[in-house]
Amino acid sequence: MKFLFDLLPVILFFAAYKIGGANPEASHAFAAGWLGDGIAVSQAPILIATFVAILATFLQIALVWLKHRKVDTMLWISLAIIVVFGGATLFFHNPTFIKWKPTALYWLFGVVLLGSASLLGRNLIRTMLEAQIKLPDPVWARLNLAWAGFFIAMGVLNLWVAYNFSEEAWVDFKMFGGMGLMLAFVLAQGFYLSRHMEEESN
Repeated sequence: MKFLFDLLPVILFFAAYKIGGANPEASHAFAAGWLGDGIAVSQAPILIATFVAILATFLQIALVWLKHRKVDTMLWISLAIIVVFGGATLFFHNPTFIKWKPTALYWLFGVVLLGSASLLGRNLIRTMLEAQIKLPDPVWARLNLAWAGFFIAMGVLNLWVAYNFSEEAWVDFKMFGGMGLMLAFVLAQGFYLSRHMEEESN
């Protein structure tokens, strides 16, 4: 359930885009009504989806706050990035900004993981997972590096899809490709860690 909640903005972005694309005239009229004239029919779905994603992120934070009276730093960062990049897309009627949003977030995660380890001597992956699993120090270092590399690679892949395929293909990739690759990476990581946890327990 938490997994779906974390993906709420992405899921609603995807749904809004598909609904808008299936009803071009209605979505164009709706988008033009609150963003002004000059919007092409083809632009309406991505603009509506962007607006929905921004609202969904605000809703996500509100629900977390009501339940825990605390919001994780990364969720605040995600909100800031969607507001900046999504807001630019809405203001300039240009989907390029929202297409860069996942890359900005992925690269930020990667840089934070690398910077914390190299500059502060703090392994953030270890900090998050050490209470659940015990691993040798070298494995924690490799795990942190692997996650940083994964996020950086995902940022590059997002841009490659955005600039080499259609807008709809990018939206599909954002929903299914990113989720699938993340799941595959987590499963591969699980197999790797299970071997080292067995070695450590022996």
